[in-house]
Amino acid sequence: MLSIIVFLPAAGALVIGVFLRESRAIKVFSAIVTGITLLLSLLIFAGFDSSSTAIQFAEKHSWIPQLGIKYYLGVDGLSLPLVILTTLIGFCSVMVSWHISFRHREYFIWLLVLETGVLGVFTALDFFLFFLFWEVELVPMYFLISIWGAGRKEYSAMKFLIYTVLGSAFMLVGILVLYFSVDRTTDMIALGQMNISPKLVAAQAVFFLLFIAYAIKLPVWPLHTWLPDAHTDAPTAVSVMLAGVLLKMGGYAIIRVSVNILPEVAKQFAWLLAALAVISILYGAIVTIRQQDLKRLIAYSSISHMGYVLLGVASLGQVGLTGAALQMFTHGTITGLLFMLVGLVYDKAHTRHIPDMGGLAPRMPVIAVVMGVAGLASLGLPSMSGFVAELTVFLGAFPVWRVHTILGIVAIVLTAGYILWVLQRVLFGPPKERFADIRDASPVEMIPLFAMVAVIMLIGVYPRILTDVLNAGILPIVQRLG
Repeated sequence: MLSIIVFLPAAGALVIGVFLRESRAIKVFSAIVTGITLLLSLLIFAGFDSSSTAIQFAEKHSWIPQLGIKYYLGVDGLSLPLVILTTLIGFCSVMVSWHISFRHREYFIWLLVLETGVLGVFTALDFFLFFLFWEVELVPMYFLISIWGAGRKEYSAMKFLIYTVLGSAFMLVGILVLYFSVDRTTDMIALGQMNISPKLVAAQAVFFLLFIAYAIKLPVWPLHTWLPDAHTDAPTAVSVMLAGVLLKMGGYAIIRVSVNILPEVAKQFAWLLAALAVISILYGAIVTIRQQDLKRLIAYSSISHMGYVLLGVASLGQVGLTGAALQMFTHGTITGLLFMLVGLVYDKAHTRHIPDMGGLAPRMPVIAVVMGVAGLASLGLPSMSGFVAELTVFLGAFPVWRVHTILGIVAIVLTAGYILWVLQRVLFGPPKERFADIRDASPVEMIPLFAMVAVIMLIGVYPRILTDVLNAGILPIVQRLG
């Protein structure tokens, strides 16, 4: 089942490349493929045993026996919600790409290959297979930004590529050191059960080699500068994928690899993780307030919100780590929805410059209501998923990092400030004549909007549907941390 979920989008890309030519047929077929992938992931979620901490739905086969490398896929409570998130975001990304009018075959091929790469990262349990999928997503991201982007699209695509490849080089060195130091095994579950630190002289170096790669992807200050450019110049669907799931690869890898495999080193440098988390939270929030471009504003807000993930990780406790994992899921849905809305507003108003907007709510009431929901969820309004995730992070981090947590809570005030400011400037105020003929979202465009709103409200009202699953994945890691 996992292999089907991971490779179905890639198989769909192959079918598009070989058999399909007509634009509408390609779009409908892509929606069907990603929709089936989403349904299959929900079937796995329905059959997941949240009372078990073991790897479930595992597929393990010998791949390169001379090196001990295996084709090993599986999910636990940590990875399964991110698989669901990826398939949901993948389906929504196809739905918001209905307006693509040139080189549509290539566009949807790369979009589907990108989904396969991200799904592979969240399901791979062999270190080299994990690294392979980590690299697979680079190529489609580069072409999607450089061809279908806007503004300085070639510059932004190359900057993204350089940062990520540099991080991958650090990660590869760390993987090789681990491989040659500890029984030459690439099994991530086996590595997560070993007491590696006493065996490995360079344990601290390996921790930082791996952490640098994951901090770039998260991203953590000061390794964040690729993100605003990539978001600003990427097409809407790519921004949704980037904010929704690609950033989560970094947070997932920090928990799965850095903390779980090297717990003693993680405890030794937890203070550094907490410091970087607070800097990212405050820096991201302060810089966001200064933005005039709607897309760039949401991009910088992602830096701030991803800081909460790192703060939860730095607590190294069950509540904090669960909050970090929950924050990854909720941020993916909320910020993914915000980027969809920005894309719709730009397509209809032909501007993202906030001072040029105003009075859009009467012209596009559905978009206005959904944008209000997404904005309030982003600032952490109770009954919405953002509140649950941030509260869990704070409850887990406060007993360990009191000052850091208080500073993180202060940043919520800044978040409320820029979110409410944006909603007021964009949606309300006197209507402008230039937007007299603007139209609301079409029925096709409403599908991903309402799907995201439903998930945001469901998690906000009934978070247990995710937290029980997440706890099953976090508990073994907490036991490793002692």
